[in-house]
Amino acid sequence: MTSMLSRAIRSLPVTSTWAVRFTARSFSCSPLSHAAVQPKSKKTLAKNGVKNIVVVDGVRIPFLLSGTSYADLMPHDLARASLQGLLNRTNVPKEVVDYIVYGTVIQEVKTSNVAREAALGAGFSDKTPAHTVTMACISSNQAMTTGVGLIASGQCDVVVAGGVELMSDVPIRHSRKMRKTLLSLNRAKSLGQRLALVAKIRPDYFAPELPAVAEFSTSETMGHSADRLAAAFAISRVEQDEYALRSHTLARKAQDEGLLADVVPFKVPGKDTVIKDNGVRPSSMEQMGKLKAAFVKPYGTVTAANSSFLTDGASAVLIMSEEKALSMGYKPKAYLRDFVYVSQDPKDQLLLGPTYGTPKVLERAGLTMADIDAFEFHEAFAGQILANLKAMDSDWFAQNYMGRKSKVGAPPLEKFNKWGGSLSLGHPFGATGCRLVMTAAHRLKKDGGQYGLVAACAAGGQGHAMIVELYPQ
Repeated sequence: MTSMLSRAIRSLPVTSTWAVRFTARSFSCSPLSHAAVQPKSKKTLAKNGVKNIVVVDGVRIPFLLSGTSYADLMPHDLARASLQGLLNRTNVPKEVVDYIVYGTVIQEVKTSNVAREAALGAGFSDKTPAHTVTMACISSNQAMTTGVGLIASGQCDVVVAGGVELMSDVPIRHSRKMRKTLLSLNRAKSLGQRLALVAKIRPDYFAPELPAVAEFSTSETMGHSADRLAAAFAISRVEQDEYALRSHTLARKAQDEGLLADVVPFKVPGKDTVIKDNGVRPSSMEQMGKLKAAFVKPYGTVTAANSSFLTDGASAVLIMSEEKALSMGYKPKAYLRDFVYVSQDPKDQLLLGPTYGTPKVLERAGLTMADIDAFEFHEAFAGQILANLKAMDSDWFAQNYMGRKSKVGAPPLEKFNKWGGSLSLGHPFGATGCRLVMTAAHRLKKDGGQYGLVAACAAGGQGHAMIVELYPQ
């Protein structure tokens, strides 16, 4: 049955001005200019009585397709590698770190508090507290803002935040019937009781419960929701493939030019050293057009080529109060400024977090879209990105669904995900947020900008947006 939002958006009035402007934003794969520009003179977002909180630096191990070089490792191995990479990059003494927070989504039951296990493995003191948070695809965003809160409240001066995901080895459970039987067997006191329980086992008990990227509340996979969203906003298959090709092409260009400075090499035990993301694979529209629909079959428009892929990876950032960072002789990368979390209907607006989060965070910071020099949005699906851009540029959507008087406006593509995104670089669910923040900071420095806006959607119909301000050079 067609959803209410789908019916409404299909009748969304699209003005000729919008059509011309949106069409003019070509999703061409021609390289964008990365020439440095003169820094703009803007106000700082420092507030009286509020601590300035900075990200000193951040790293990530290469993001890899699941089932490749990290396949034999555990999540805490990846998280430990990111922590060690951060220690090597910053030379921060372990003893000055007050707290460690990591995000993850699909937890390994043996290391449910992966932050703690990774910290111990990386050589941090057992006196350094660590905890793990989970908020779907914005888990490391939550880890970072948790660190910001700890510093802002005066509880800490130095926090390491990060995220990790290992999709190569996800927990696969026995069926519930089998689990109940096994637990009952463990409690059985006699051979007779055990034999009676074993006699009740039927073939269907052996069917495993496989994990799925699906909403618990709706039972719908995220890919299926993305396909419905693209249809609701009239995003064509060609547009989605063009955007995905843009992402891969820009990511390859950024790799070749050495712009992905947050990536640190990782010597995989028993294997070679991994030095770069392995999912960046520019193709052609012809090749992408041959792929079949991945979720809504046979007529859907979301395919493997215009979706983010299952990824293994980990990231980490060093967050401090500005006063502490300067006292230790550091030159921070950026200030972490205002941020918001938003939640919407997980059925029809599952992937619209950036649309709802962007105007709210701009209002909190007293900025407009024109003030933002670098946009870094999480690319779950090409259709999701394009639907958000269309929703953000619609007065009708703002008025009828967001309760706002007017649209916030769509980010100009010349400022948007210029070094690729999750479609090409990969998306380890728990680790992407840190990549977004560090990419925004590095882009601001290279291009002479001052403000970056990071935004992401997440399962559950949630979302996040944050303002990053370049540290004065």
